[in-house]
Amino acid sequence: MVGRLVVVGLGLIGGSFAKGLRESGLCREVVGVDLDPKSRKLAVELGVVDRCDDDLARACEGADVIQLAVPILAMEKLLAKLAQLNLGGAVLTDVGSAKGNVVRAANEAFGGKLARFVPGHPIAGSEQSGVEASNAKLFRRHKVILTPLADTDPAALALVDRLWRALGADVEHMQVERHDEVLAATSHLPHLLAFGLVDSLAKRNENLEIFRYAAGGFRDFTRIAGSDPVMWHDIFLANREAVLRTLDTFRSDLDALRDAVDAGDGHQLLGVFTRARVAREHFGKILARRAYVDAKSGGDQVFLASPGGRLSGRVRVPGDKSISHRSIMLGSLADGVTEVEGFLEGEDALATLQAFRDMGVVIEGPHHGRVTIHGVGLNGLKAPPGPIYLGNSGTSMRLLAGLLAAQSFDSVLTGDPSLSKRPMNRVADPLRQMGAQIETAELGRPPMTIRGGQTLKGVKYALPMASAQVKSCLLLAGIYAEGRTSITEPAPTRDHTERMLRGFGYPVGVEGATVSVESGHRLAAGRIEVPGDISSAAFFLVAASIAEGSELLLEHVGINPTRTGVIDILRLMGADISLENPREVGGEPVADLRVRAARLRGIEIPSALVPLAIDEFPVLFVAAACAEGRTVLRGAEELRVKESDRIQVMADGLLALGVKCEPTPDGIIIEGGQIGGGEVHGRGDHRIAMAFSIASLRASAPIRIHDCANVATSFPNFLALCAQVGVRVAKEGRS
Repeated sequence: MVGRLVVVGLGLIGGSFAKGLRESGLCREVVGVDLDPKSRKLAVELGVVDRCDDDLARACEGADVIQLAVPILAMEKLLAKLAQLNLGGAVLTDVGSAKGNVVRAANEAFGGKLARFVPGHPIAGSEQSGVEASNAKLFRRHKVILTPLADTDPAALALVDRLWRALGADVEHMQVERHDEVLAATSHLPHLLAFGLVDSLAKRNENLEIFRYAAGGFRDFTRIAGSDPVMWHDIFLANREAVLRTLDTFRSDLDALRDAVDAGDGHQLLGVFTRARVAREHFGKILARRAYVDAKSGGDQVFLASPGGRLSGRVRVPGDKSISHRSIMLGSLADGVTEVEGFLEGEDALATLQAFRDMGVVIEGPHHGRVTIHGVGLNGLKAPPGPIYLGNSGTSMRLLAGLLAAQSFDSVLTGDPSLSKRPMNRVADPLRQMGAQIETAELGRPPMTIRGGQTLKGVKYALPMASAQVKSCLLLAGIYAEGRTSITEPAPTRDHTERMLRGFGYPVGVEGATVSVESGHRLAAGRIEVPGDISSAAFFLVAASIAEGSELLLEHVGINPTRTGVIDILRLMGADISLENPREVGGEPVADLRVRAARLRGIEIPSALVPLAIDEFPVLFVAAACAEGRTVLRGAEELRVKESDRIQVMADGLLALGVKCEPTPDGIIIEGGQIGGGEVHGRGDHRIAMAFSIASLRASAPIRIHDCANVATSFPNFLALCAQVGVRVAKEGRS
């Protein structure tokens, strides 16, 4: 509880701060100070403060906290007056948008004794102004930056921090200089440009015509030119050093744009425009550590899956995620322009796409699955401007580690909280054997820091565990390494990297279980048609198999022999799946899959098929729950280190639905039988959520599936396709 809060300056910000804390009950008394008699009168009438005073000394007597909310150039005089008063132990804070100027004034006024001064800046506002616009909720979900000084009393800082948080603000602490640089770029420069552009156009002879035909974009950009001129005059003078540095950088970039227009350099323009188009959303997601495809849902997203249903018709599932990743990577490193059709516009593949944009590659799209990549060649990547954020994509991180280990620049790979828990030593250790310098966090987890400028040497590496990601990582490093790089697998894994390297004209050797590459060759751009993802098709293969009377045709699905483990396992269980119209597209085998309902039986899953179906096991567990008898899986310990511990999470859900099962360290034992209804949790894992959606086809009651927002990770239109073919699942609250 704060005894007395004094707010000096009852405009929008000061009034909203006062009103919010008065309504919170955290302050026994809120006192306002303002030179304008009308504002003082309104502040009391509107309940903004308990009382007002026009005398600063009288108002501050006995104050616990004094908030300075006056214009920034008035701050110097106000601080000088406060320094003449006996403020006792009062904590002093402010809301000025340029902190260096305020801190200098406070230092001069108080002789450097600033232990009880906590500079602050709320990044919030409104087109309204004055005490009558005071809004107790103005700061809710807005940033407030506090800039404590070296000798700031921790208790004073904690108190001011707590007051802002009580208003619902998101409080961050930052150095004074850093604050002024950041705000100069994000707030002050845009205002300066808006004021300057509108004034420049208004002075032209044809000004009336210009403003008559101004479209929405002009209005949106120049809206902020309607801001308070006096306030912004003060801000630019107060923060002029940081503004000038930011303006000089922007002027240099603007000159480069002018040169590109003058020279007709469409490639340069395209690079700027494609990066800019996604930049705001991209950085917003990094700051929130969110997915690249926003779930557009606050909190828990629940799927409600209703029992019963029969599948029919024909459907095309989204493009293969593994091939989509690799098309961006190899297309970026190729010489020439690569056209990609059928690109999967899901979170993980978009993470890879954005990573290469960060490294200077011009990429158009995606638009309806079409991407155009302007390759830079094997040695054309540029240092990214900061850490490369990969969302939840383990594939992106592991494969990129191989490429980046051989670059001339340093790089840092980061991800969301889920990815940050996943092991990366399985790629870091063999890369270190090749000469890479890689640092990881504790237990080999991200972030991964990769030092550039290393000379890699080819190695002969035997994979301790079958993993297409580790194999691909080393192959990509191998195309830069001296000599030959050979990787031997203990069991076959997906070979998309090898096939696509050959498709780009890069020689790859395969001898038995060993695949190898050597440096000295180039990648030639071409055209890629991404087939439907068999991992996405797997949900509908199981769905049509377990739902009585179903018959479904899945069109243009990739049937790479290193990926068809799910078909082989389902057939061993008695599924009726046939391949029609087999063909080859871009080096990848493709077919239409026809699946009919069948009586499934439990089996012991052959160990040779485990690595060929590692991503499909969540929905295969559902098939096992519907089968007659016992299904046993062994040798699948990798499932415990996916987006979730898929063995345990699936076991928990199946048990909640009345299915008898027993998780083991490297697999699970499932007794087929009746599936009931109930509540299950996806644990943020897209494949878990989709698997339990399919389980509803044989459930005796509805299934509510929590934490489903990440379904967009691998299957953006999953619910729409479910509705199209007859699976009764939707976001809760929607039909």
